Amino acid sequence: MTSSSLRTEDTGAPDTTGEPDTGETVRPPRRRTTRVLRWTALALALLLLGTAAAGYLYYRHLNNNLAQAPLNLGDSPKPSATPDAAGRTPLNILLIGSDSRNTADDLELGGSKGDVGRPPLADVQMLLHVSADRNDMSVISLPRDTMVPIPRCTDPVTKKVYPELSLAMANESLGRGGPGCTVATWMRLTGIPVDHFMMVDFSGVVAMADAVGGVPVCVKQNVYSHTTSGHGSGLKLKAGTHPVKGKQALQWLRTRYGFEDGTDVGRTHAQHMYMNSMVRQLRANATLGNPAEMRRLAEAATSALTVDDGLGTVKKLYDLSMELQKVPTERITMTTLPTTPWSQDHNRLVPAADDADKLVSMVRDDVPLDGRGTKDPGPKATDPAAPPAEITVRVENGTGAGLESPAPERAGAVAGILRDHGFTHTIEEKKAAAEPGTSVLYSGTTLRGDALAVAEELNIPAARVRAVDDAQDITLVVGADWPSGDRFPKPAKREVPKSAAVLGGDKTDACMEIQEGFTW
Repeated sequence: MTSSSLRTEDTGAPDTTGEPDTGETVRPPRRRTTRVLRWTALALALLLLGTAAAGYLYYRHLNNNLAQAPLNLGDSPKPSATPDAAGRTPLNILLIGSDSRNTADDLELGGSKGDVGRPPLADVQMLLHVSADRNDMSVISLPRDTMVPIPRCTDPVTKKVYPELSLAMANESLGRGGPGCTVATWMRLTGIPVDHFMMVDFSGVVAMADAVGGVPVCVKQNVYSHTTSGHGSGLKLKAGTHPVKGKQALQWLRTRYGFEDGTDVGRTHAQHMYMNSMVRQLRANATLGNPAEMRRLAEAATSALTVDDGLGTVKKLYDLSMELQKVPTERITMTTLPTTPWSQDHNRLVPAADDADKLVSMVRDDVPLDGRGTKDPGPKATDPAAPPAEITVRVENGTGAGLESPAPERAGAVAGILRDHGFTHTIEEKKAAAEPGTSVLYSGTTLRGDALAVAEELNIPAARVRAVDDAQDITLVVGADWPSGDRFPKPAKREVPKSAAVLGGDKTDACMEIQEGFTW
């Protein structure tokens, strides 16, 4: 409401507008009605302004709830992701569960006062991969007892440098500067670029479970996670399905003794069941049509999370949630990195070379783990291809862009193959490509036909042909997935190894097997 509006209020002064006097008096009810309407308008305006201010203050409050930390504390840069035919790239988020006891709430949920101040451990680690087309989601869990290389990391606050470890328990990475070191460890282990991380501690897990009203989980027999020596999470449930929340939700996520074979692998399977169930709960209950539910979830989530700088506002978290919601629940696939007992200590694990490589490479190459869905081949060409002799092709060597060693002279070898097949204007580029995957790049709208002709000549799938802003002529990147041979290898059917223990997002009847000796 403006000041000029306030000045127009009827004060009962004589009429000086020059209108003729009709001799009629102004009826009081009309003046009162006008006055009421004006004050109502003013009140509504103040109410709207007050609501907007309250909304802004609450938004700032939620932003202040979020703790932030740098994304990558390692020395190596983030690996490159290969875009799909439409130029889209996958989204990779590392979910971290910290066992920190550095707050009163966390200490109350487990541990002793002696734990206060010690470096936290990343007891839960899950890489959440959303496909470039947002049609499917894959999750890889890493058992905390797995021995992996940990890169050199620098603490962003103290500037302390933690030296590289050739082999250490995966959960130790968090205590070497923060979640950014856990991210660096994953990128080194898998070659998959991590775009964001979200970390939650003990009390945060409890708050989130309470906010959604409990998370349904299932056990096949009565279970009590407790040993005579005092080990175990303390989880005690009767056979069947139960909604767990509060301390019981944390017990479920931490249970090792009592599930399956009593190893950390069984614990990851229980965590997958919990995650699947929580996703269903959130989708069923956390709607914009339920403001109280949304507010409760917003408070719990922002207070519980530590995120990277790129996710440091509620708006960015909301945008991310919109991306995740594009994936149907039935296209979410949970897996565990295949492992085997370590020869030097059978209480520890190491990645099972063949199976772990198969699983990781499928995620790295954006292959759905549920066996459904294919890559979009991209738009059809609007112009026909020119004759091969009139197409200029530049060939770059991308065999060393990933974690693999480069194949020397690879660009020259493939350039020679194209020239032998009539593409006489083929040029070998001496600079190495930045992309790890084989692809055919072009600019504009009139060269797609030419690019598809080059791809077809070499058996490169049309899904690997895409437009970019800065391609010169037709650029062929020969990636690490094609280190030798005259033709791009025909992709074999890729299946998730059984040792990855796949659990689909639509699996609502999953139930944990109980370890012998832990029933009651």
